[in-house]
Amino acid sequence: MRIAPIVLKILVTIVVSTGAYVLTNLLNQSGDELWKIAVSVVIGGSALIVQYMVDFEQRLGTVEAGHRERSRELEAQFNKLSEAAGLLSELDQAGMSTSDARRLIKSLNRVGQQGPEIVKAFARSEVESLASVVTDLTSMTAHWPRDNNEWLIRLTECARRTIHATSSSVDQPFWNTDSAGPYLDAQAEAMSARGVTIQRLFMIKEEEEADPGFMQRFTRLCRAQRDTGISVRFLTLPLPEGARLRSVVARDVVIFDSELYLEFEPDRQEGNVQTRLDAEGRRVDGQVRTFNTLWATATELDHRPSPSSGGSG
Repeated sequence: MRIAPIVLKILVTIVVSTGAYVLTNLLNQSGDELWKIAVSVVIGGSALIVQYMVDFEQRLGTVEAGHRERSRELEAQFNKLSEAAGLLSELDQAGMSTSDARRLIKSLNRVGQQGPEIVKAFARSEVESLASVVTDLTSMTAHWPRDNNEWLIRLTECARRTIHATSSSVDQPFWNTDSAGPYLDAQAEAMSARGVTIQRLFMIKEEEEADPGFMQRFTRLCRAQRDTGISVRFLTLPLPEGARLRSVVARDVVIFDSELYLEFEPDRQEGNVQTRLDAEGRRVDGQVRTFNTLWATATELDHRPSPSSGGSG
């Protein structure tokens, strides 16, 4: 059974006072009785005061310890807030949208509190993927292990001046897929809303050019894109002996505003397995020069005889 602190203090005081009285009697048996009682009361009162002083010191120590702990917590919170404010300030200075960053943080918080585990895992995966891409972009390059049409469409939406694209035989089937629609829509929007100039250079093989069926389909494709406002030319591969850039491997490259390009690197089975985004100035300039050289030697569709059974598409 636990004794209340006030009862314990009273008991200690009584014991001390009684002990003091007994000790006074032993030391001064002939003394005044009132004096003996007074001495025992004073000693007992002193014992009580000492107990309260010890208790006060303990409580004061507890309060100070709690205050130090709260101070550390407040300092940690302040540091976190300062860091967050600093990051938002850096975003603002870099011309990024701080409102989007706040929206992302608030949305992640709601997902973390309310979403099922698979939604949380997916959100974490998306944030990690975004962080990885943005981190890679600090070195002006980023990679994706397969086709990335989302990058292609978003960069088309971000373009303000020009889009220069080489389209090899690797991606000819792409234009017949559902993925091509949003890409062409984004290009149409870029041309009409922002005045972006788009040039597409198709690269076809000699055997493809010799195939009337292929050329009929290819002609319809080129005319359909030209009708939307895209400038279209084509080259036949391999290039003639001695031609400049003959050794350049035909890859699908899209250059945006002459400042950044996407390169789709095919595997041995001619399937796009990696997307590379590059904004390093020297490499971008090299891609621009290569495209301009190829474009200057390319042929416009109307300069070749139309297939006998061709249509306007």
